[in-house]
Amino acid sequence: MDKIAFGTDGWRATLDVFTDERVRIVGEAVATYLEEEGYTDPVIIGYDARETSPGFAESLAEIMAGHGFDVLLPERDCPTPVIAYAIVNRGLSCALMVTASHNPPEYNGVKFIPEDGAPALPERTEKIVDNLAEPDLLPEEEWGEITEIDPIPDHAEHATDLVGADLSDLTIVYDALHGSGRGVTDALLESAGAEVITRRCTQDPDFGGGEPEPSPSNLQPLADAVEEHDADLGIANDGDADRIAITTPERGYLDENLFFAAVYDYLLESDSGPAVRSVSTTFLIDRIAEANGEEVVEVPVGFKWVGKAMGDSDALIGGEESGGFSIRGHIREKDGVLMALLAGAVTAEKPLDERVDALLEEHGEIHASKRSVDCPDSEKERVLDDLEDHIPESVAGSAVANTVTLDGFKLLLEDGSWLLIRPSGTEPKLRVYGEAGSDERLQTLLDEGVDLVEPLV
Repeated sequence: MDKIAFGTDGWRATLDVFTDERVRIVGEAVATYLEEEGYTDPVIIGYDARETSPGFAESLAEIMAGHGFDVLLPERDCPTPVIAYAIVNRGLSCALMVTASHNPPEYNGVKFIPEDGAPALPERTEKIVDNLAEPDLLPEEEWGEITEIDPIPDHAEHATDLVGADLSDLTIVYDALHGSGRGVTDALLESAGAEVITRRCTQDPDFGGGEPEPSPSNLQPLADAVEEHDADLGIANDGDADRIAITTPERGYLDENLFFAAVYDYLLESDSGPAVRSVSTTFLIDRIAEANGEEVVEVPVGFKWVGKAMGDSDALIGGEESGGFSIRGHIREKDGVLMALLAGAVTAEKPLDERVDALLEEHGEIHASKRSVDCPDSEKERVLDDLEDHIPESVAGSAVANTVTLDGFKLLLEDGSWLLIRPSGTEPKLRVYGEAGSDERLQTLLDEGVDLVEPLV
């Protein structure tokens, strides 16, 4: 059987591997870690909208209580950021969040979130993995108490205070993709005054026969609904609502890179500070920062690195091209619920399409995308080692000016475009990312990137 391993964001697997027995082993490892490190405060166990998630959460709660910890268990499935905020808001030891995020229904997973509400860094998750063992619980009379709570109102109040949005003139279409954002993100937008039209906001453990991934193809119905209702904005969350995707009246699906740029530009109108972005995220952020006398911190892919750098640099915003963002004054965990409210605030001040048009006019066009190449996890390190010996002198007719090895190999080209090849942290694939000034140029870059890596797999 496959080993339990914490990847980019916790342990995630198909249900033939992600079993109750093994979930309890993870709970045992976390409880042991907390005991070793001297934590005594309660813990919270959250879960998403998957059919199996409440049962796994109850098993984890039992293990934690069986080690003497008081446990808070939400009354319903909740977004991951709501659970992460509850840790800080209530002074808890940690959270365990049962979710497979955007993966299809045959998956589940568990995230460990430490006391600061930010994603756990490897030094912590490695200690947890080292503690994996069969449960060894206290006598029942020494168990902690399990209490049901509703953590959603506290998060909503904090988000409202932080963003301060008046959305009374906006019509927004919200698409939960049958995930845990339903009744949470839409309710937050309504509380700020928006007229909200909902799509896929019923609970469906099969996610309508698809997966709760806010990809362009999955959100065409949202874009159509924005047009149909003459709405100002379309907003979607992934399955556990830690990521956001946007559709606009003019563009339809709005590239997350452009959304990141628009939000940073908006925040800089009334505040200052650097931005943190992953190595796979647009250089448009750098251009906006430079125009405002600010810095940009580049980090490896994975919000744990974004969160760490946000704390180190007191960043105004941090984000990734995959749709995960957070801002100063909030927990350093990606939050698609908070960002939905912020997207509304940006739009209320100026339509997103107008703001993006102005940014591209000032800083130049950007086109970004990625492709995947199948590669077994066991082969990823070997392929990257081989790739180091095959870095070309030029790509698509432009010389390689520099190679960044922060996370895989990022080739910076003399014409300002770039190509990145790195291993996926969640799937048996290599990712090929690119950014250029035109779509035609981008596709050529991606073609050459795939051609470069495929023979090595």
